[in-house]
Amino acid sequence: MTLWNEGGTGRSGGSVDCFRRDLRMLMDRLQSNTSPETNRKLLALNDRLFELRQQNLLKINHSVLEMVVAKHLIDEGYDVDLEHRVDGNLTCDVFAQNGLGSVIVEVETGYVPPAHALDPVSYIRARIASKISRYSNYCHKFILGAPPHYIMPIPEIFHLPPRFRKNADLEVIKGYCDMYYSSPPVTMDEILNSHIHSVYVIDVEGGCIREHEPVEYLERSQNWYL
Repeated sequence: MTLWNEGGTGRSGGSVDCFRRDLRMLMDRLQSNTSPETNRKLLALNDRLFELRQQNLLKINHSVLEMVVAKHLIDEGYDVDLEHRVDGNLTCDVFAQNGLGSVIVEVETGYVPPAHALDPVSYIRARIASKISRYSNYCHKFILGAPPHYIMPIPEIFHLPPRFRKNADLEVIKGYCDMYYSSPPVTMDEILNSHIHSVYVIDVEGGCIREHEPVEYLERSQNWYL
């Protein structure tokens, strides 16, 4: 019998050794046919994730998504950091920078804590809304990423320019965020001025990224969420 552990490896345990083994297997895929410089950068990020896992701060299902995103951005010419502190206690998943500006990618696995078993969609909506509102104000481009088996319910308001966002819609987003995120609360100004540049569909098995326009992704997600 296979024992599944959310945040583990799909096998029994989810230990540090399992984390190291699975990350090593992913690295073998990502490092295939890459330059020595890219390999050096990937190994540094691998070490960063392993150090955090030893402190019990990371899960493998989230970390492998971060690594695929990191490889994609390195190939695009960015300097990349993982679990990067942007302000105070606020830490983003992937932070990348080049001469044209900075990018933040927040990775979503679709995981819902047991405490929200009866309100999973509301919890996910609030989580997505709060991430866009908080993190996008710290970068030039903000991107959400998720595996292909999880469709994120991105609120439509974030696809509109700030001048077209209605107060009633802002209040709805504020209400969602306040239900779950109050320390500190998401402000109306953060919601109003936030933005999303694109969506990454992260294929771990293929070690690649498919990038989508937010509007295109929204049209697909609206078919799944009432």
